[in-house]
Amino acid sequence: MTSPFANSTRLTRRAALAAVALPLFALPACEWDGHFTVLGYTTRPNYDCNVHTVRVPIFRNLTFYRGMEFELTRAVVREIELKTPYKVVGADCNADTELAGTIIMYNKAILNRNQLNEVREAETTLGVLLVWRDLRTGEVLSQPPTNQPPIIPGVPAVGPGDLPPPVIVPAPPGAPVPQAPLVGPPPQPGWPVAAPVLVQSVAGFIPELGETNATGRKKNVDRLAVQIVSMMEKPPF
Repeated sequence: MTSPFANSTRLTRRAALAAVALPLFALPACEWDGHFTVLGYTTRPNYDCNVHTVRVPIFRNLTFYRGMEFELTRAVVREIELKTPYKVVGADCNADTELAGTIIMYNKAILNRNQLNEVREAETTLGVLLVWRDLRTGEVLSQPPTNQPPIIPGVPAVGPGDLPPPVIVPAPPGAPVPQAPLVGPPPQPGWPVAAPVLVQSVAGFIPELGETNATGRKKNVDRLAVQIVSMMEKPPF
């Protein structure tokens, strides 16, 4: 025979579970896009859905290691197609954004040697300057958000307490076109100046286990491609 106290406890638990579950089931119906947020967790994508296409020109290479620009460009395109909702288009196609990069560094450091003064463990570092720009508005998407508005030619600077939304003012007729930067094509008149972002990857290899310089180079390229695509995610706040 079940006691009345046990029955009342079950009813209380069921009522509490129903009170918690009903708002969760109602949340998707309140959002027009089908996504909901609960306790800081959301089903929304990590990338800006207003961007549909990305143009990725072949990276420039300022190092002495020929061919690395092709390897890195292929790896970045592969990661974008694999992990983002964006579509990569050709260099001669119209796109919403453009991701331009320049390889500026590829170094090797010896971490350990054996008794015969041979390399036992080494480390390679690959560094790239990146600019991700919205081709529709000229906004630089790769720059981290700050409390200061972007520097826009033709617009006077404001004080620390004044944070109006950035307004892109076209340059007057006959204004000189900016020179080609280190990363990406020359900006159009009126676009904000893009400060490149440095992204680095570090990889190690052990020759005694059959690994070579090519092993470290492949690790660097793959890791850097993952870091670049992760940089394209929306800021958390």
